Amino acid sequence: MPKWRCRLMWVTRICSRAILFSFGYHWIKRKGKPARREVAPIVVSNHVSYIDPIFFFYELFPTIVSSESHDSMPFVGTIIRAMQVIYVDRFSRSSRKHAVNEIKRKASCNRFPRVLLFPEGTTTNGRSLISFQLGAFIPGYPVQPVIVRYPHVHFDQSWGNISIAKLMFRMFTQFHNFMEVEYLPLVSPHESRKENAVHFAERTGHTIASALNVEQTLHSYGDFMLFTKAAELKQENPSLYMVEMAWVQSSLHLKALEAVDFLEIYLQMNPDPRGQVEFHDFLRALRLKPCGLSEKMFEFIDVQKIGKITFKQFLLGSAHILKQPLFRQACELAFSECDTNDKNYILKQELQDAVSLSIPNLNCEEINGLYSLFDVDNHGKIGRNEFVACLKRYPLLIALFAPKLLHMSSSISDQCLLEEVL
Repeated sequence: MPKWRCRLMWVTRICSRAILFSFGYHWIKRKGKPARREVAPIVVSNHVSYIDPIFFFYELFPTIVSSESHDSMPFVGTIIRAMQVIYVDRFSRSSRKHAVNEIKRKASCNRFPRVLLFPEGTTTNGRSLISFQLGAFIPGYPVQPVIVRYPHVHFDQSWGNISIAKLMFRMFTQFHNFMEVEYLPLVSPHESRKENAVHFAERTGHTIASALNVEQTLHSYGDFMLFTKAAELKQENPSLYMVEMAWVQSSLHLKALEAVDFLEIYLQMNPDPRGQVEFHDFLRALRLKPCGLSEKMFEFIDVQKIGKITFKQFLLGSAHILKQPLFRQACELAFSECDTNDKNYILKQELQDAVSLSIPNLNCEEINGLYSLFDVDNHGKIGRNEFVACLKRYPLLIALFAPKLLHMSSSISDQCLLEEVL
């Protein structure tokens, strides 16, 4: 970095301390010391408040890895840009790959500042530690864990389910706010065992959780997305819809955005205050009527056999079907069976004929409701892409076409897929 820029950045760092002072952080308690940049080129910390990056900019002058959405935040956005930010779009594979390459490049050269990451990927209330993203650990350099605490009496300064404007206002109205920072011993990858990034992240997470005296859970940023969506849709207790997405993603390879889509469907079922759904509400959302097949579908989700399902059960059951290797093939086969004249679309009567083997005696209103799920554009016919997209959104509905597909006897594998649902 040019000398003129270094001098200018010192002025900016002093301004950062002035910002902290104005927010009521008149003194900040520290424990331990930051390691030299040559020893620990990467720093990782728990993430509690938007104050965290302001403090680290003043204290360590690092390069930070941040979501692009943070760029527009007051005070913080300006400071993040000054920290030579590495932007990342968490939903883009190419963006994540680029960010990891940038972390490697800057961590490998002492000409660059150390790299700061908040591996949780979002803020928490500090009373638990959620699962870590792997960006800080893939490069394989030693990391220095840092923990941040905000002791309080009257006002919890964590940035959770509260707007940034209200949080800033509450901070300004307190005479003094407390902040404690503790630098922990370095954590290095086991070179002899060629430790992978997952184990490296787990060991680092355990170190931070032990120092904080909290539990590390399998929640992730995906759970924050589910919480936010539930709150946006006026649910009384949005935390009921958090499902430990880190485990779900690793076990079923389900993306967070897919989980949010399933939550929207589930909330259409009108869950009770405990977040549970009964059989009749389940049927209403899927446009089905009580019958032997719909009862089997509900029982497939209701693993506890109590007559009610939770969102986690609905998510796991739906994802289990969706991620079957032959699911897409089964959808294509179902469309081909319904499209009797090979015209590449399905009419209402054809859909009725196809599902009548599973659910007989559907009246006009019932078939119209089911048809509306597939015919999203409401133009009177269902194209192939519409049909497959609907079944991906409502994977349980593949069971409607089971008799036709099983009758085809195309392969044992196809039958196993459908029998998994039934």
